Amino acid sequence: MVARQDLRAPAVYVLQTLVVAACYYAGGRLGLLYELRVDGSVVSPIWPPTGIAVASLLILGPRIWPGIALGTLLVIAHLTSLGPTTLGLLFANTAAPLCAYWLLRRAGFRTDLGRLRDCLSLVFLGGFAAMLVSSTIAAALLVVSGDLPAGRFWSVWLPWWVGDAMGVLLIAPVLLVLPRVRSPAHWTRWKEALVLMAVAGAVVPFATQSTGSLLFIVYPLLTWSALRFELPGSALCALFSSVLATAAATERSGPFAHVPDMQIMINLHAFNAAAALTALLLSAVVTEQHNTRRSVEQACQELVEVLEHLTAGEALPHGRPQREEGTGAA
Repeated sequence: MVARQDLRAPAVYVLQTLVVAACYYAGGRLGLLYELRVDGSVVSPIWPPTGIAVASLLILGPRIWPGIALGTLLVIAHLTSLGPTTLGLLFANTAAPLCAYWLLRRAGFRTDLGRLRDCLSLVFLGGFAAMLVSSTIAAALLVVSGDLPAGRFWSVWLPWWVGDAMGVLLIAPVLLVLPRVRSPAHWTRWKEALVLMAVAGAVVPFATQSTGSLLFIVYPLLTWSALRFELPGSALCALFSSVLATAAATERSGPFAHVPDMQIMINLHAFNAAAALTALLLSAVVTEQHNTRRSVEQACQELVEVLEHLTAGEALPHGRPQREEGTGAA
């Protein structure tokens, strides 16, 4: 029995590593479907592998980093032939999620994202701060190798950093929260969820394909999903909206038609960041309020039970003969 368990642990670890690598590669292929050309460079506005990598580290632990490295290698091999810069890019894309994991653990991060501080940590530490590692190393490596002129360093660094950060803000919350989702107990919640899905399926494509710059009408949907379905609903709604907006930007349709490349990138990143922040922060505030209400209700219930026990205990002494003072024998 012990020998079988000893063999099972390495097998599970290898399987987890391969699954992470496969998911990372699949996320990279999906991210490459939507590309923008900015200042002669091709960038991905949302890079899903970073979100997959950060979520994998938070769920499975840092020992899963070889799966991230293997997935990165597969993506690089798909894009171009392996060369001298491959090792540096491999290090950059593996070190950034590990840095995000370390920063989040130092901040006391909880993977259920039930507190506002957890969502803020994911945004500013796991997203904006940690992804500086991959964008800076990768852009500098391209300049040193001669693949990128030094004058275009920032034009590549900024989209790379924002794309990696958007991957963390949009993909990681979905992967962290969905395994904990439970089906609604009441049919009314199911009906409301179906209505929300129907409205989002009609409003979001209209907003992302309309030439009237109507992207702002998506935010009431994000608010609705956060107030009623907390992070699982708002995270999915934000991801759906950002994917359709990114598709419209890469096709240069809807509000992104007849707009300069740099303006497309700015507008798209502003919308994606605002959608992700709205979904994360608003749902975190709602969840904290619900948890506080449940704690207060539980404390009140426990107090009622204690009072009932005390009241029942006071009835016992009645009818017990009282001892008279000063009646002892002389």
